[in-house]
Amino acid sequence: MCKLSVSEQDRAEVGELLGREPRGLEDVSVRDSEGRPSVIRVAPLVDDKPFPTLYWLVDRDLSYRIDQVEASGLIAQLQSEIDADPQLQAAMAGEHLRYKQRREQFMSDRDRQRIEALGFGDVFATKGIGGIADTSRIRCLHTWYAAHLVEPNTVGRLLDKYWATQAQSH
Repeated sequence: MCKLSVSEQDRAEVGELLGREPRGLEDVSVRDSEGRPSVIRVAPLVDDKPFPTLYWLVDRDLSYRIDQVEASGLIAQLQSEIDADPQLQAAMAGEHLRYKQRREQFMSDRDRQRIEALGFGDVFATKGIGGIADTSRIRCLHTWYAAHLVEPNTVGRLLDKYWATQAQSH
C-alpha cells in the first residue's frame, strides 16, 4: 500500500483537534460527515520510538463519548462479555492479526530497517489493536473504535450495540 500525502489543511485540523502539532501523521483515514478528520493513521516510529497504534481517534465528540463510557466501567462490562464467549475471543484474535498485517503493509522498507536497527521488531510482531499482545483483552475503547471506523471489529460493534441500547432506553 502506498502512503498518502497529508495536506497542510489536514495537518492544521488534526493539530487543532489534538491541541498540539501532530507527530507521525501519515493519513486521514476517516472523515466525519462534514469532511473533518475523525481517524488518522500514524507512522510506526515517532521520534524513533515504536508507535504500534496504527489508527488514532481524533474526533472530539466521539472521544468524549468514549471517555464517558470508559469512566462508567464499560470496558469491564464488555470484557466480561468477551471472556464468556469463545467466538468473540476468536474474532478479536483475527482482528488483531489483520491489524498487524495492515500496519505492516503501510511500512516502507526504510521503516522496517529502522525498526530492526532500533530493536523494536518484536513490538510490531506482537502488538495489535491498542498496542496490546493479549488478543482477547480490551485496553482502550478509543483505539478499538478508531480501528472499527476503518474496518468494523468486534469491540466497535459491541460499543455501537451499547450506544443503541442506551438510546432506546432514553
